[in-house]
Amino acid sequence: MARFAAFLIMLIPGLMAAGGIKLMRDTLFGILISPIPFLWLQFVLGVLGFVLGFGFFAGFLLHRDRKKGKVAPRFSKK
Repeated sequence: MARFAAFLIMLIPGLMAAGGIKLMRDTLFGILISPIPFLWLQFVLGVLGFVLGFGFFAGFLLHRDRKKGKVAPRFSKK
């Protein structure tokens, strides 16, 4: 059950990052998604979604590897 909960927790940021990539791609091709009024706002929201989703995922992996002692010395806590 704990693995399933961890999977669900990691699924949300992954979908957020994928949605951010889709918004940025649609902006580059000039496709405007209906609730967003401007292309530049769509691109900014896409970048924000990608950075937040990817950052959460990377932070989770760094935290897990620090607990297991599998990080380089420069990434370990002082």
